[in-house]
Amino acid sequence: MSELLPTAPDHFPAESMSFALAGPAGKLECEAKAATADVARHGVAVICHPLSTDGGSMHNKVVTMIERSLRESGMDTVIFNFRSVGRSEGAFDSGNGESDDLAAVVAWARKVRPGAALWLAGFSFGSYVTLRNASHLGADALISVAPPVAGRGWDFAQIELPAGHWLVVMGDADEIVDPQAVYDWVDSLPEDVRPQLVRMEDTSHFFHRRLMDLRGVIKNGVKNWLPGPRAA
Repeated sequence: MSELLPTAPDHFPAESMSFALAGPAGKLECEAKAATADVARHGVAVICHPLSTDGGSMHNKVVTMIERSLRESGMDTVIFNFRSVGRSEGAFDSGNGESDDLAAVVAWARKVRPGAALWLAGFSFGSYVTLRNASHLGADALISVAPPVAGRGWDFAQIELPAGHWLVVMGDADEIVDPQAVYDWVDSLPEDVRPQLVRMEDTSHFFHRRLMDLRGVIKNGVKNWLPGPRAA
């Protein structure tokens, strides 16, 4: 039997910490990591994983690279497993319950880092969940990696688009999400909310052999959005 996770702390941990957060459908498995003092900014990034029913989890290598990129940029980070994944309780709910899971994690982040900027990031299905919630959760920035805008059953047409900073990263050789559909979707958005789009050549859905390039793209894309330094 796996070791029981500690309950969610009432402060943002100084060291990497895995914990169980009370969520709307049961416990949510989370991991929080603080940026090092020399780069720390007054912001928290919550990162969402790809499709639960396809084996997606917070340990997905693209998710962990997004997390690393944002933490190296100075953001404190939280990754977590949606309901039904890993040690998170509950059943898969096609993005609806997963949106509630995200809201619970955001509420915890705001409690333990009051006043901090909120960034949301997601990969594939995770980018759908973060995008559909970015506006009403008041996200200051959004990073969408390989958003599944067509052919996967997720309704991007009814989403309230975010007004803050927004980066979309898409691999030109993605075999799961149609790259051209993503490019056309970005082009169709109103100019005042259209995201910054980065196309990565010869890059598959899971960024095989291109993860370090993804790291560079994210760090370069967000460097001008970073909040002010976090007080010691």
